[in-house]
Amino acid sequence: MAEELNLHSLKPAQPRKDRKRVGRGMGSGKGRYSGRGIKGQKSRSGSHYMPAGFEGGQMPIDMRLPKLRGNTSADAMPIGPFRTATQPVNLRDLEARFEAGAEVTPEALVTARLIKNTKIDIKILGSGELTKKLSVSAHGFSKTAKEKIEAAGGTVSWLRGEPVEKKPKRSKAKAPVANDEVEVEAEIVEEATPAAADEAPTE
Repeated sequence: MAEELNLHSLKPAQPRKDRKRVGRGMGSGKGRYSGRGIKGQKSRSGSHYMPAGFEGGQMPIDMRLPKLRGNTSADAMPIGPFRTATQPVNLRDLEARFEAGAEVTPEALVTARLIKNTKIDIKILGSGELTKKLSVSAHGFSKTAKEKIEAAGGTVSWLRGEPVEKKPKRSKAKAPVANDEVEVEAEIVEEATPAAADEAPTE
């Protein structure tokens, strides 16, 4: 027979466990330090809510790395402080989204939903074929993309100016001396040697 339900017999359907009430003194059964030990980081409030990447107070790795040796020159892009980022757009996308004779600009690419915004530089890549005559304006072009656009009768416009090709650096190694010059120098030394012997003082 089920127990009669009264106010004094009410209880939850699922047994519940009382939460741990810490910091109530020695008589609470949790001890003097409430289970946290005596000192240290884990005994402090908020110690379990450290930000991601926190390393106990030492210099985090994202702050240590820029100070180390490595690729930090402008020639080392996209590594180091001179790193750059671009949004890639392929020719096959231009072929599908634009009509012949259209002017392709960063704003037009946003309208065509090929890029999200114009905050990042745009680079046109040569993947795919292009059969339409387009006037393309972008921050960068791959060599293949430039050739295919011009082959289709279109034009290429660099928004930051066409890049200048860097000249190869000259090596500081000395040029090899020709064999004829070496032989001439040897003859001069041989002629000068007897004269020096004649001038030597005799005892």
